[in-house]
Amino acid sequence: MRILFTGGTGKAGRHVIPYLMDQGHSVLNIDLKPLELDGVANRLADITDLGQMVDVMSGYRDFDDLDEGRMGFDAVVHFAAVPRILLNSDAECYRVNTLGTYNVIDAALKTGVKKIIFASSETTYGICFNRGERLPEYLPVDEEHPTIPEDSYAMSKVVNEVTARSFQLRSGADIYGLRINNVIEPHEYAQNFPAYVADPSLRRRNIFAYIDARDLGLMVQRCLVTDGLGYEVFNVANADPSVALSTSEIVSRYYDGVPMKRELGEHETVYDITKARRLLGYEPVYRWRDEMGGTEV
Repeated sequence: MRILFTGGTGKAGRHVIPYLMDQGHSVLNIDLKPLELDGVANRLADITDLGQMVDVMSGYRDFDDLDEGRMGFDAVVHFAAVPRILLNSDAECYRVNTLGTYNVIDAALKTGVKKIIFASSETTYGICFNRGERLPEYLPVDEEHPTIPEDSYAMSKVVNEVTARSFQLRSGADIYGLRINNVIEPHEYAQNFPAYVADPSLRRRNIFAYIDARDLGLMVQRCLVTDGLGYEVFNVANADPSVALSTSEIVSRYYDGVPMKRELGEHETVYDITKARRLLGYEPVYRWRDEMGGTEV
């Protein structure tokens, strides 16, 4: 497929794009900075400018297209955003993320794209950036859990989901939102996980979950090859928690009194990925224990 990928120079995108290219896709990266990777075409463009989005989506991917006269794209993967709070003003974070997502989806549909995948976030559940501590209403946290956050970043992601659903209703396109948990790059296992083993409470705001950047690539690929779902949102995480405790120990230590919707496996994430497994055939590959040589320290 010919894929227009926004935000490919960021932490997640720079791993997802190589994965997609390994699957045989050709990619145009839209960002404010280029991704220096062989085979990737780059275009510098601002997602908050609708005209720029329509222009890049209706144009050539790279110089090779000049000979064939081919323009446009088969799918859009939208990851570009202000990635969290406390980087710029709250209002600017909200503006960029909501306006940018509106423009990307609008431009994609106007240029004939029928498959759009966009990055939502675990923060929509109101736990990650909440002031003080907020417990889930139940476990495991699935896509039916209420999304009522307090912060500007998570608010923007909830708005983006509503925007995407509205666009899908009027267009009939497939638009899938990914509630991506904390993205972990391969080098971060040795760098960060010893601290998580020593102090599991460091992972409370992430609902004790994580997503390997390479498995995020797998998730995007599963979305690309699965058609006909209309509008859907999916939790995206690895299969196991990001700490050395068993799931029952996590629940008893940190979620005492929180209702359980179902029984969980010994090392099953409490950030539920059942829906992605069922509808997309998603099955994550990487486990932090394996990446650290099977050790837990």
